[in-house]
Amino acid sequence: MPRVHKRHDRSDIFIHWFNAACWLLLLLTGVGLIQNPAIDPFGSGYPEAMRALVGGGANLLIIHEVIGVVWILGFVLYLIVNFKGARFFLGEVFSVSPARDMAWLVRKMVLMTLGPRALKAVGMDPELPDQGYYNMGQKAFAQASVVGGVVIAVTGLIMLLSDRALGSGASGLVGWSVTLHFIAVGLVFAGLLVHIYMAAISPEERPGFKSMFTGVVPDGYARHHHRLWWNKITTDGE
Repeated sequence: MPRVHKRHDRSDIFIHWFNAACWLLLLLTGVGLIQNPAIDPFGSGYPEAMRALVGGGANLLIIHEVIGVVWILGFVLYLIVNFKGARFFLGEVFSVSPARDMAWLVRKMVLMTLGPRALKAVGMDPELPDQGYYNMGQKAFAQASVVGGVVIAVTGLIMLLSDRALGSGASGLVGWSVTLHFIAVGLVFAGLLVHIYMAAISPEERPGFKSMFTGVVPDGYARHHHRLWWNKITTDGE
């Protein structure tokens, strides 16, 4: 039987797919709340269709808010159940080696768009620098997701409370919250599209995608894509 290494525990797998499901539902309901043709990504007929489906804009807003609260509570529960795992995740994704990780990111982008000849033409080695538990591409998306997620959650709560607990004096705060909410969603969604391609569609990353179901990755994948992590676990043990 091929050797494998544990990559994720059950709580990590749960929070990943829980987050994905909530994001999908929040995106679908959130876009349905937009009634501005200038910024309507799904076309003018989508908001009307969504509102008709749930019985009006008020109901759609309530559904969006409930999903948002469930999303936040899900992460609170995860932190309670697996704070050690969350701390490890944050420590890994925000630990960046400028020389190694930025070189990986630049070379990876050139390799994906122009190929190895472009790197060789400017005297750069097309071989990617060794990476740890996460590569720099994964770190960049995770950093944007964490920061963007916090902004989305905080601004979402402010908007939720605007009609319930905040007075008219908070109109400026609410206005900025709406703006930041839209910006954060747009930026995270843009990164999410790249993440989906790299994780689920790119053949070389397929074992990493499968690990979000099985919790393990093959030894060869770990050695090739996450050499620094592989060195550590094969030397110190899993």
